[in-house]
Amino acid sequence: MSAQIPNNRLLLEEEVPGGAMWSHVLHRHQTLRLSDLEGGANASVLLYNRDLLTERYNMPDTLKSQHTAFLTKGVVMCSDMGRILCSITEDTCGWHDTVTGVSDAAVVKAKYGAKTYQEARNAYHRNGRDCLLNELSKWGLGARDLVPNANFFSKVVADAEGKLSYVAGHGKAGAFVELRAEMNVLVIMSTCQHAFDPAKTYAPKKVGVTAWKSDPPAADDPCRLARPENARGFSNTERMFLGQ
Repeated sequence: MSAQIPNNRLLLEEEVPGGAMWSHVLHRHQTLRLSDLEGGANASVLLYNRDLLTERYNMPDTLKSQHTAFLTKGVVMCSDMGRILCSITEDTCGWHDTVTGVSDAAVVKAKYGAKTYQEARNAYHRNGRDCLLNELSKWGLGARDLVPNANFFSKVVADAEGKLSYVAGHGKAGAFVELRAEMNVLVIMSTCQHAFDPAKTYAPKKVGVTAWKSDPPAADDPCRLARPENARGFSNTERMFLGQ
């Protein structure tokens, strides 16, 4: 994977185990690649403005401004202040869930049974909500800072009556998505199974993370030009950095 990235640009390359938590500050114009290493991974992600942590990913504004119900290449992830946190510059998966949130302790217990740390040590059953909260606490954030997240590598669709269904087998081994930071972004991630995952056993999958120094978006950047709202979001974001 890193062979495609010049050594003088590569910043980070590691694997996050399934059922784990992770965070990283992605600086402006750096790119983060998330990779489904085994197939069937789920990466529940929250984004925050590292320089103003009260500004964070806003799912409703992201979807309505771009006339979409899911994330993929060409879509930007908007903040609740009309700015852009990240642009999705590459995507081999094609659909990433935005509307179903994360599992909690009750969901995991009901689906997979209880397995505590005292019983199983690091193989205990974790859930997405607690993993996100644990990782948020490292940055002085907590339950009031939880907002609707993105679930990368998971697909959930609605039927004519609005019933949501998880699409099993959507995530393929080797699939990846790339997020280019348009400001300094705090990335919080859980790799617990999706709350709607119909699997009978607790078996969260690992996720690869790679970060590198990328180029700033050009005037004809596809994410910038995808929607008029995107162009305004880029303008609002770039004003933050005037004179720097």
